[in-house]
Amino acid sequence: QVQWVESGGGSVQAGGSLKLSCVASGYTDNLNSMGWFRQAPGKVREGVATAYTTNGRTYYADSVKGRFTISRDNAKNTVYLQMNDLKPEDTAMYYCAAKIGPGAWHIPQNYNYWGQGTQVTVSP
Repeated sequence: QVQWVESGGGSVQAGGSLKLSCVASGYTDNLNSMGWFRQAPGKVREGVATAYTTNGRTYYADSVKGRFTISRDNAKNTVYLQMNDLKPEDTAMYYCAAKIGPGAWHIPQNYNYWGQGTQVTVSP
C-alpha cells in the first residue's frame, strides 16, 4: 500500500504560480508512474501530467503544456507539480496518483493509489 500527503494548493490570481507536492509513504518500489489529475465541479477527472519511473518520460495534457512541469525527487518519494501562468480554467481539486501496471497515463481507472486532493483556485 502507498499513502500520500499532498500540499501546496491555494488561491492565486490569473498569471500566478503554485507548486504542489505529494509525498508517498509505504511500498513504492513497484510504481510504474506517478502523476497528477484534477477535477472541477461538474466535470470528469482529467489527467494533468505524469512521470514514468521506468524511463523517466513525462506526459502532459495539451491544456497545460508549456505552463506546468512535473518532477520527482526519488530520494524523498515526492512528486511535484510546478504550475505557472495559471488560468481560471485551471481551478479544480488536484490529486496525485500512482499506478503499478501499464495503461494510458491519462485514464484515472489505470491508477492504483490516490491522494486526498488539494484545492487550486485561480481568480480572473
